[in-house]
Amino acid sequence: MPALQSSIDDIRVAAAAADRMKATDIVAFDVTVPLGITDIMMVATASNERQVLAVAEEIERDLYLKCGKRQPREREGLTEGQWVLLDYGDYVIHVMHTESRGFYNLERLWRDCPQIDLQLEHPETSAVDAGTDDSDAE
Repeated sequence: MPALQSSIDDIRVAAAAADRMKATDIVAFDVTVPLGITDIMMVATASNERQVLAVAEEIERDLYLKCGKRQPREREGLTEGQWVLLDYGDYVIHVMHTESRGFYNLERLWRDCPQIDLQLEHPETSAVDAGTDDSDAE
């Protein structure tokens, strides 16, 4: 069963919030088949620990305000700054520090899953292939 449209709409709200906070490498996958416990996994990267937390807070705020007061059923990593995991049940959002991205490299886990078109206003701020984002470094 493919991801539900309401979950995809919520993920687009989360992706727009992450993009607005200057997160990069924003990508989402329909992971219904391999996981069976959630429909969508969204990953975004931030350049420092403070930005990781700010992106996660902005995503949480937007999902609460724009998506029927959605709140994560579980949060992890909020005090670490290297990564934050927001579990909304039917989708999971993982915001991570650029330095942690190589370690986690979650996209490799989901590379065979269908990618979700996030329809961001500024698609050039997100890189689909994590291995080719070095050219955007400032």
